[in-house]
Amino acid sequence: MAVGMDRTELIRKLREMSGAGMMDCKHALEEAGWDLDKAFTILREKGIAKAAKRADRVTGQGVVEAYLHSTSPDYPPQLGVLIEVNCETDFVAKGSDFRKLAKELALQVAGFGARWVSREDVPDEVLVTEREVYEAKARQDGKPEQVINRIVEGQIEDFLKHNCLLEQEYFREPGRTVQQLIAENISKLQENITVRRFARFNIRES
Repeated sequence: MAVGMDRTELIRKLREMSGAGMMDCKHALEEAGWDLDKAFTILREKGIAKAAKRADRVTGQGVVEAYLHSTSPDYPPQLGVLIEVNCETDFVAKGSDFRKLAKELALQVAGFGARWVSREDVPDEVLVTEREVYEAKARQDGKPEQVINRIVEGQIEDFLKHNCLLEQEYFREPGRTVQQLIAENISKLQENITVRRFARFNIRES
């Protein structure tokens, strides 16, 4: 139990941290032996599980969020992002929590240069080209033939994690993916949430 907190205070604190309901917080704390950090982890894991159950629900509402980045207050923006984030109802779309999530996702795209939403969106020809480059490099480095395929598959996996928005590490919490951030918001808002598309513009990039 956190130092100086009784059980009521722990429940209140966990609700503030997670956005979960009072009974969910109470049950998580009981399961965690009233350890606040463990209870928060339990709620996160359950939130991701709940999100998976909502994955097939139609997301016909949402927002288009914009972000513009300037290097200084007196210089015009040179980097911008438009991102469409969908939910199920206009009630959630209008809410501050959903808008905050959309803004965070726009910041993520701006700062970490995702090229696709998910690995399913990556064109086959891109993966073929990447695989050919990795294979050629492995042979050039003198890697044994029997391990080249394993090396290449590892590099492809790394390529996907860096270039697919949902698989990137969330910039505010390394070790936690963007997909996990969205899943926790699905659990909190009780609606399916999807990223439909985004566009990133940077005049310094070709």
